[in-house]
This record gives sequence, structure tokens and C-alpha cells, in this order.
Amino acid sequence: MTTNPNIRASIPAHGRPVVVSLLGSVTSVVVLLIVYYAAPLDRPLDSWTWIRFVAGLLAYAGLIVWQVRAIAGSGFPRLRAVQAMATGFPVLLVLYASWYSVIAHQRPESFSEALSRTDALYFAVTVFATVGFGDITPRTELARVLTMTQMLVGLVAIGLVAKILLGAVGMAAGRDGAAGPRPDRDH
Repeated sequence: MTTNPNIRASIPAHGRPVVVSLLGSVTSVVVLLIVYYAAPLDRPLDSWTWIRFVAGLLAYAGLIVWQVRAIAGSGFPRLRAVQAMATGFPVLLVLYASWYSVIAHQRPESFSEALSRTDALYFAVTVFATVGFGDITPRTELARVLTMTQMLVGLVAIGLVAKILLGAVGMAAGRDGAAGPRPDRDH
């Protein structure tokens, strides 16, 4: 695949990392949504379901650790932190939307209405954004417990993860402050 030289020349050199980061973030979210809509979420609600859910949360924690290391080693730590948040939060939302979808499929009485995958994603975003419930509400204890865990994990993600990511940016920026930016190993 060849790149059109006119397009490449129209992007200033200092803007290329921004464009690459933006494209990487958008691509990650698109792939994540494709996987979400294609995944087999009609599995039975059993102990393996909960093991997968906990494994998903642990994988999310691992993703955050990896992102912090990537920020700390980046030549563009602020840009890398924005990219980490632009991909990290959608991962968390899709994880919860997946489990809402599984629960709604296996126990339809769990929510005030039947949930499609889009409805489950909408509900996950509503919980994460803390805008309150209106049209979709959790009705069973199971759905409420899962919703509460999302609320708590969301608060931790926003507070703690943002603090960790910004701390990594500060460390990387302090380290590179005198030397100026270096080529980013992430791009």
C-alpha cells in the first residue's frame, strides 16, 4: 500500500503523532465494537460466566498496567495518555455491556425491558456517565449487584486510573523535559 505523497506532505511533522494516535484509538474502538456485536453472548449464566467476567476485569487491570508502562516509555507521554483513556474506557464499557447482555438473555426479568446489544451498551454508558436511570433499570438482585460493581469500578477507573496515567505522564515529561521530545516507540 502506498501513501499519497500530497496527503503525507499536508500533515506537518509535529502533527503526525497526533494523527497516528487518533487513528489508532478510532481503529481500536471500531474493532472492539465489531467483536462485541459478533461475540456469542447467549451463553448460559453459570460459574464459567463469572470466571470469564472476573478474568475480563483482571485483563482490564493488566491493560492499564501496560498502558502506564507505555506512557512512561513514550516520547509523547501526554498523547499516549489520551490514547490510553480513549481506548481503555470503551474496553470497560464493552466488558460490562457484554455481561448485561448475557444476564438479560438468560434472565429477561433482570431489567425493566428486554436488552439488545445496543441497549446493553446504552445501559453501560448510562451507568458509567452517572446520568441516572430512566428507561432501563436493573430489577433483580443480580442485575443490581452487577450495576453496582460497574459504578464502583467506574469511579476507580476515573479517579485512580486517571491519577496513575497522569502520574506516568508527569514522570515521562520530567524525564524528557531537558532533552526535548524523542521519537515515540509507540508509533
